[in-house]
Amino acid sequence: MDKTWVYGGLRVADGQAVTCTAASRNSVNYQRFLELGEAANPAGDILVITDNLSSHTSVATRTWLADHPRIRQVFIPKGACWLNLQEAWWRLFRRQALAGQCFADAAEITLAARVATCQLNQRARPWVWGRRPPSPRHRRRLFMYRL
Repeated sequence: MDKTWVYGGLRVADGQAVTCTAASRNSVNYQRFLELGEAANPAGDILVITDNLSSHTSVATRTWLADHPRIRQVFIPKGACWLNLQEAWWRLFRRQALAGQCFADAAEITLAARVATCQLNQRARPWVWGRRPPSPRHRRRLFMYRL
């Protein structure tokens, strides 16, 4: 059975995402993903919030990052994956691309990821974590029903 990994990045300011698929999680594929992220963000610094996989901390990746000073990695603490704020976006992506699907091969997964990314980017909005505050109307109804 073949595995296919999906790399993804989210630009918080406007909700645009970049994804790519790879046959393995290694430094070469991670650097390919970083190149896509760099191309999608032509100006300004890029902060990549990432976990502590060996492909993210390898000598090859650190050397590559030294040649691309706009990109900086920020590592989440070990054992605190809930701090990765992109997990909510991954939930949306998995629902859009993978839920209820059966894939015959890696090419179909790549196509599904590409289509889902385009669809999510078409309706992207600035990314805000957490819940919206309840409306004043909600509070008024709550107050009235409790009396």
